[in-house]
Amino acid sequence: MPGKKGEVMWPRLVASKILNKRLGSNNFVADFPSDLESNFLEFPRFDSKSLSCSSILNDRVRTENYKIFVSTWNVGGVAPAEDLNMEELLDTCNICDIYVLGFQEVVPLRAANVLGPENSKISLKWNSLIREALNKKSFKNEGKSTESSNQYEFRCIISKQMVGILISVWIRTELRSFVRNPSVSCVGCGIMGCLGNKGSVSVRFRLHETSFCFVCSHLASGGREGDERYRNSNAAEILSRTSFPKGSSLDLPQKILDHDRVIFLGDLNYRISLPESATRLLVNKGEWNALLENDQLRMELKESQVFEGWHEGTIKFAPTYKYYPNSDQYFGGLEGKRGEKKRVPAWCDRIIWFGEDQLKQHSYERGELKLSDHRPVKAIFSTQVKVTQKLKALQNFFSSERSFEHIANQLDFPCKDRISFRANDL
Repeated sequence: MPGKKGEVMWPRLVASKILNKRLGSNNFVADFPSDLESNFLEFPRFDSKSLSCSSILNDRVRTENYKIFVSTWNVGGVAPAEDLNMEELLDTCNICDIYVLGFQEVVPLRAANVLGPENSKISLKWNSLIREALNKKSFKNEGKSTESSNQYEFRCIISKQMVGILISVWIRTELRSFVRNPSVSCVGCGIMGCLGNKGSVSVRFRLHETSFCFVCSHLASGGREGDERYRNSNAAEILSRTSFPKGSSLDLPQKILDHDRVIFLGDLNYRISLPESATRLLVNKGEWNALLENDQLRMELKESQVFEGWHEGTIKFAPTYKYYPNSDQYFGGLEGKRGEKKRVPAWCDRIIWFGEDQLKQHSYERGELKLSDHRPVKAIFSTQVKVTQKLKALQNFFSSERSFEHIANQLDFPCKDRISFRANDL
């Protein structure tokens, strides 16, 4: 009987995973409630001068510049040690406003992890390390090393795991009031074309009046000729199948490319289309440009098929895959076991963005943490965000037209008789 029971269990697990793959798409971890949309915007503070009718009507829209840190790291199923130096990855001396960290293989991609329930303990562990690094800053004072609270505090607005893919988004605490409509969407592209050993976890939110979408992905592996077609197929599936809720007002972007700012990050697994010997020779010489001419992702970006309209910064760092763990030696460069796959070096880990002028990249580099067979990759962007001033803030705080008009009357504007307040028109 135990044997027969086991034979039934796996199909049930698979069927359950398939049937429920779209359920709970809005389930994610955050430092504050995500279901009270109206509470995301605090009551705006006005001085007496700003309460004048003319100042409120004229003070409508402006832009603010924000810095965004983005990283991706395939950690190879290795759990982080308590003393892992995340500050080196996060570059905490260069403070940004938003931090987006993507991970792949936070758990080993075994059948039990792919088909079974998510291991939330591992995501909690990574988030704990991120929190500690972001909210701590070391500095020297009179020759003594001291630790102090950072100039800014950061809180997690979205953290979501699907099997081995984990994305965690953090924002300066004083900005969280202006974050609305956080949501997630998971797409499995792995076993049977739908399980989560490969695929993506996408997150979206609005900061002030600008929508952001970050796609953390792990595409199909394989270094054989033609395997890039599977990666292209995965990317196309992610772009077409990812869908977010419209929101109560039915005006929120649903698809990835509908958002104002879009960044695609992850272990994209694209390889270098050269013989192994030529690739290793060029890697040893540091001839990055010659290698990049044969980089599969660069070729896809130029051909503009799956990635039409996408951009990548200049790569000036060594390939990020594949290393012996805790080593600077590429896999296969040493005498290995008989029959062991050599895994040619490649830039598997990438960060790309969509659109011409929406995002400006300031840095694109790799980290040197040696936990796994991949090196992390990180980038810093800046972008302009639309900010509607006091009138929009009042509309969002007082969600109904009646309460908005009531407060307007209470404020006793000198020109209130000439104003018709309709919340939907603001």
